[in-house]
Amino acid sequence: MTLSEALKIITDLLTHELVVHANGMISRESFTLKDRPEHFYMIGSMGLSSSIALGVALSRPDRKVIVFDGDGNLLMNLGSLAMVGAYQPKNFFHIVFDNGVYGSTGNQATISPRVSLVEIARAAGYKAVGSVADKEALFAGVRDFLLCEGPLFLQVKIEVEVEEKKIGRVTPEPPEIARRFKAALALPA
Repeated sequence: MTLSEALKIITDLLTHELVVHANGMISRESFTLKDRPEHFYMIGSMGLSSSIALGVALSRPDRKVIVFDGDGNLLMNLGSLAMVGAYQPKNFFHIVFDNGVYGSTGNQATISPRVSLVEIARAAGYKAVGSVADKEALFAGVRDFLLCEGPLFLQVKIEVEVEEKKIGRVTPEPPEIARRFKAALALPA
């Protein structure tokens, strides 16, 4: 399963959830597939999407908040898992797309194949954790997790894509991304 295929499955299940995206290909692919005002795209700031999503979840406990993270991004800020575990936001759903490489910068290897991100999330105190590697399991896992109280953690195993992608960048500038996300954040649940 490619990142694009995984994102399509997930975004087709979303309605009004707030989604914070890790920088790089995750933001770019998601923006290309299904841009929504409820999507906050990181431009730079590697590793901080989970911290930003935690702040959003704590400020709006009545809204489901999802973070689209990458294994490389998460490894840059493992402390965010401990913060999520400590605060226990019931509306927090952490999805990590794991291909074992830094896909946006040339497929340099990460250490995720040797370190269990699922077990780290479990040890940090996430209420439920899981890992999926195919489309059917991803659909079922996301559908089920969207109905549960968090914090939840789902590792999505995706393929390493070796061909350079011909995909554009997120076109709104950061101030516009922030403005429209703040407007979506202000809407009632």
